[in-house]
Amino acid sequence: MNSLDSMLRRNKDFAAQQSAAGTLMPSLPQALPNVKAIVVGCADMRVDPADILGIKPGEAVVMRNIGGRITPGLLEQLGLLGRIGEVAGETPGGGGEFHIIVLHHTDCGITRLVGDPDRLARYFQIPEAELKTKAVSDPRAAVAADVALLRAIPALPSEWLISGLVYDVATGLVEVVVPAAQIRAATA
Repeated sequence: MNSLDSMLRRNKDFAAQQSAAGTLMPSLPQALPNVKAIVVGCADMRVDPADILGIKPGEAVVMRNIGGRITPGLLEQLGLLGRIGEVAGETPGGGGEFHIIVLHHTDCGITRLVGDPDRLARYFQIPEAELKTKAVSDPRAAVAADVALLRAIPALPSEWLISGLVYDVATGLVEVVVPAAQIRAATA
């Protein structure tokens, strides 16, 4: 049995358990108000945000890329998600609390690309001279930079919460680097 066969067997078990428990996912318009967060995390197989944070199906949108970074491609995906919600006539969280969580981790493979600035610059779609702003070699500084980048996007609702976390692959613990706060302070 190859790895795909094993995964498909586990999927049949999963589907049977979900169906028996009556917990299969509702249609998109019905599901959107239940979503309470978007988690941006790394593609690293050791760092699955659903496992690390105990996210249940339908509770959060988990977006993963190399380094868990805020890139132009990820921003485009966020825009498309927002548009899907608009078309469905729903808002994430159903108008209640909604949270964007940026989750980086220690021992990230992207740190091994520090000596390859051309490739990193293409990934972030910035000039090589601006790579210092991405703090690729330091996950705590990188998560703070990505949270700051998201706070600067006027299209994100100011009342949403945002935070930045770093997962330690050696201990299994998550450190809060940027505590949860509104994306932008309310203006009077």
